[in-house]
Amino acid sequence: MTLLDDLQWRGLLADCTDLDALQRRLGEGPLTLYCGFDPTGDSLHVGHLMGQLTLRRFQLAGHHPIALAGGATGMVGDPSGKSAERNLLTREQLAHNVAQIKRQLARLLAFDRPGNPARLVDNADWTAPVPLLDFLRDIGKYFSLNVMLAKDSVKSRLAGDAGISFTEFSYQLLQANDFLHLREAFGCELQIGGSDQWGNITAGTDLIRKKLGATAWGWTFPLITKADGTKFGKTESGSVWLDPQKTSPYRFYQFFVNTEDAKISEYLRKFTFLSRPEIEDLEAKHAANPGAREAHKALAREVTTLVHGAEALDAVQRASEIMFGGKIDDISQELFRDIVDELPKRKLDRTSLDNLGAPVTDLLVHSGLCPSKGQARKDIQGGGIYLNNVRIADVNRLVTASDLLFSQYFMLRKGKRTYAVLEITKQLPGNAFHSQPLPLP
Repeated sequence: MTLLDDLQWRGLLADCTDLDALQRRLGEGPLTLYCGFDPTGDSLHVGHLMGQLTLRRFQLAGHHPIALAGGATGMVGDPSGKSAERNLLTREQLAHNVAQIKRQLARLLAFDRPGNPARLVDNADWTAPVPLLDFLRDIGKYFSLNVMLAKDSVKSRLAGDAGISFTEFSYQLLQANDFLHLREAFGCELQIGGSDQWGNITAGTDLIRKKLGATAWGWTFPLITKADGTKFGKTESGSVWLDPQKTSPYRFYQFFVNTEDAKISEYLRKFTFLSRPEIEDLEAKHAANPGAREAHKALAREVTTLVHGAEALDAVQRASEIMFGGKIDDISQELFRDIVDELPKRKLDRTSLDNLGAPVTDLLVHSGLCPSKGQARKDIQGGGIYLNNVRIADVNRLVTASDLLFSQYFMLRKGKRTYAVLEITKQLPGNAFHSQPLPLP
């Protein structure tokens, strides 16, 4: 199977300027390609992974990838896929964002690979020094206003109430100039991007043809969506970021392990480097026993390792085992807090632990796991109650400060998967054990 055959099997082709010609060119030997990433924020999110992973697939096949950080285009803002004008960033904000994004790009591309190392560039390096009049004369004259107005990204904005500013309207000239510069400086023949970039990419291939009389190709991959067609990478708490300080590896892993069944096959093909037989085997296992979630776990393992590394995956998997009754040891407080954030929580007055401690039956009622002390005693006698994932056998068990996890938490469990967490505070008004119980998870 050729590289393009594999990309098409994985569903990574939305459009190509001349697929047959590109196939022939790839058969002649390695080529140079690029994908751009504008620093509109200080982190890329999972929606940006398609560009990085596709560059990596080309690199593994022997080609020369260039990752472009848009220090110049980020000052203008791409109107593609946007219904309103972006907020313009300061130079200081852009410099910070570019530095952050460069580190993220370096995780997925091999910059020291023998024979075809990846290259990282910033379009501010060749765009900022060019005087405006020179740019209009040397680049602007190759663009027809009629063609620019016909681009989907422009037409959709003109049809809306907000319209489009000249600043964003000029974006396609800047991106086309990037492709031209990379063609001249590095022999770059192919630009890849999401399907919303088609107009900007073809502007570049046209400019290269007109100005250099040379061939260049454009390739787009489909935008990733959820099963209901909504934007991929969004959760109730916000975007899923590649920066571990914005989205922890644990939450990142959980995002992929909770993939909708309808999308698991698509995401395995697009987000992992598993082989076709491996993916088809996982698809068959999922069809035979969806409840085992083998495909979901494989997806989460692969993507988490790619983005955060094997060490982070190991810690995340140990943390995930806690949710299935595993021992609570050898994980960081930060990682444990990620787990706690996924569970129902109640506050507990620290003074409730003074002297002899608090009866576990009281804590079970306070947490909402049991409706009454009588039911709590029955559940303990039935062997279904756990404190910090250790079974409670004594109905008269007192819980003391020595049972605290990280000096702050008790984790209670009823049965296999019904959890509640008590978080210690210095003091709460009133009786800590007579507030309304938590709703059951």
